[in-house]
Amino acid sequence: MGRECQVTGKKTRTGNHYSIRGIAKKKKGIGLKTTGIKRRRFLPNLMKKRFWFAEENRFITLKVTPNGMRTIDKVGLASVVRKIRASGKSL
Repeated sequence: MGRECQVTGKKTRTGNHYSIRGIAKKKKGIGLKTTGIKRRRFLPNLMKKRFWFAEENRFITLKVTPNGMRTIDKVGLASVVRKIRASGKSL
């Protein structure tokens, strides 16, 4: 599964890290220049969380982001579990 929220589907994203040198023009310099670009990853804020699933009388462990926890609070754990299972993923 990797680093992916089971509720919202948020994953690792990629981007760039820019190395900048120079003195800003407003400080009487010639401006900031990019001297290097490296690839980097933006990781989601994932947590392993146990939720009590009353319908099956057991705990369910999910990898969720804070946004996923808010979704569970709003629509309920039962509907979230139903949606996850409908997409073919097991819990």
